[in-house]
Amino acid sequence: MRTNIEIDDKLMDFVMATGEFKTKREAVEEGLKLIKRRKVYDALLAARGTLHWDDSDEAWAKYRAEQTAMAKARAAGEPITGELDPLFEISMSDMVQQPSAAYTVTKDNTK
Repeated sequence: MRTNIEIDDKLMDFVMATGEFKTKREAVEEGLKLIKRRKVYDALLAARGTLHWDDSDEAWAKYRAEQTAMAKARAAGEPITGELDPLFEISMSDMVQQPSAAYTVTKDNTK
């Protein structure tokens, strides 16, 4: 979008001197991105204390078991409750892990 704006010359000179911007447009766009990022950070800070993170092995095993059960139910056409992680959206044929490559052992008798 093309826009004409009045920018304080001293402020732009300072930004251009301290930043690694080639053009004034790059400097302005970076400033707009910074404001957008700050809004995201504010939302994260507002959620502080309301979220619980458990990264223990038991918690991951429970999560994986729940997601696998939901994926199996969906593949069987059964209704599911909750959200299914896209990583667990698999078909029944994918439930059994197949070896990725076949290996053969050969004996070299040419010493």
